[in-house]
Amino acid sequence: QVTFHIEPYKDRDDRSMYHNVKYIIDKYGAHPAFYRHKTSTGRFLPMFYVYDSYVTIPEIWANLLTVSGSQTIRNTPYDALFIALLVEERHKHDIHRSGFDGMYTYFATNGFSYGSSHHNWASLKAFCDSNNLMFIPSVGPGYIDTSIRPWNNHNTRNRVNGKYYETAFSAALLVRPEIISITSFNEWHEGTQIEKAVPKRTGQVVYLDYKPHKPNVYLELTQKWSEKYRKEKEQWLM
Repeated sequence: QVTFHIEPYKDRDDRSMYHNVKYIIDKYGAHPAFYRHKTSTGRFLPMFYVYDSYVTIPEIWANLLTVSGSQTIRNTPYDALFIALLVEERHKHDIHRSGFDGMYTYFATNGFSYGSSHHNWASLKAFCDSNNLMFIPSVGPGYIDTSIRPWNNHNTRNRVNGKYYETAFSAALLVRPEIISITSFNEWHEGTQIEKAVPKRTGQVVYLDYKPHKPNVYLELTQKWSEKYRKEKEQWLM
């Protein structure tokens, strides 16, 4: 099923977001592939990840995301779960004031930001629990973007034959999150892909492969940890 990751754009604010959400739900909301998340109250709501949410001040978001907001979407046919990006620790207070339903960490580089650092996830989950927010840690298989950002070598994270990915999943499971997001898709230029891969070179660019493992090793690891997560989740809810 599909949900939307809303990137920043010129003049993104409460009004434009209201129209975006209305358009998306009107056009796709009845489609069987349109994801809806079951909330603690038993409602099934659409879900929107809002990238770089921190560039807009909480007062603007609150117009859209709080019940008393001037542009409120709450308790309307367009109500949904809105997940903000947490980069710095102080963002957690802004996210709460804004009326968001939760936060995600996005970046696949452990240590790159406060939010993407695994050792901070327990305190972030505790903050979310005490403020009725969802905490969604983001995991990835590794990171290398020096083909497009030659100066960013310090943020490279070696895959260590799958161990980096497994460590991230393990850290996520420790905080018992309702959702885990995988930052991947086909970001070959940032080295976060989990699709099948075979050795390939295009000009000066050498693409990552997974040797000595099979081309689908990261899909298998994803399946393994998804199953582990599902089974552990059943235990948490007992």
